Amino acid sequence: MNYNLDKFKTGLEKLNITLSDAQMQQFLDYYEMLVETNKVMNLTAITEFDEVIEKHFLDSLSLCQVYDLNREIKILDMGTGAGFPGIPLKIAFPEIDLVLADSLNKRIKFLQEVINRLELKKVEALHARAEEMGRNKQYREQFDLCVSRAVANLSSLSEYCIPFVKEGGMFISYKSGEIEEETNQAKKAITILGGKIEDIYKFDLYEQKRSFVIIRKEKKTPKAYPRKAGTPTKMPLN
Repeated sequence: MNYNLDKFKTGLEKLNITLSDAQMQQFLDYYEMLVETNKVMNLTAITEFDEVIEKHFLDSLSLCQVYDLNREIKILDMGTGAGFPGIPLKIAFPEIDLVLADSLNKRIKFLQEVINRLELKKVEALHARAEEMGRNKQYREQFDLCVSRAVANLSSLSEYCIPFVKEGGMFISYKSGEIEEETNQAKKAITILGGKIEDIYKFDLYEQKRSFVIIRKEKKTPKAYPRKAGTPTKMPLN
């Protein structure tokens, strides 16, 4: 199929990202797999090409505005869903070492198909709940960066994500524009978990107001966290 790539190319230019023809083809293959699988499994409400480019691909890649991805670093995408932001980041920045984690196994099976079809290396798709995975020595405090576009309040999300970050590393949460109140409510949780809000970066992505909450891990997360399954959502630490 022939796609109009103007919007994608303009967006990439703004982000100072250059893709080879092979990388561009990987994005198109990913798009086609997403739309095809979405017919039988609920992966995304957004399927129109330009919208996927804008709200999934470019939104995922916009992380490069606040974090240097052109190096070998270990990244965890927690609650990755249909693979956002992890798969777009991996296609554009192939040096990264990536773990995609989600609690729904059928999503992970889809992501494994994407990984195989796009021949992506140094990517693991993991069926796991954050609460259990966060107690596993193989993953706890092993990552330079944890990212999440998952829909959860920042207090809960911090408890799911900060335990995976090594001291000195970062947790960066993708959020919509208006984030002040949510951020203020999450400060206590972030401190308890060993983190500190370093910056809130706001930007416009076409019609959308977006922001990154950038949290640096200053000390180890106490052993009590994350709490047992479901608790971080039901009883956030604020």
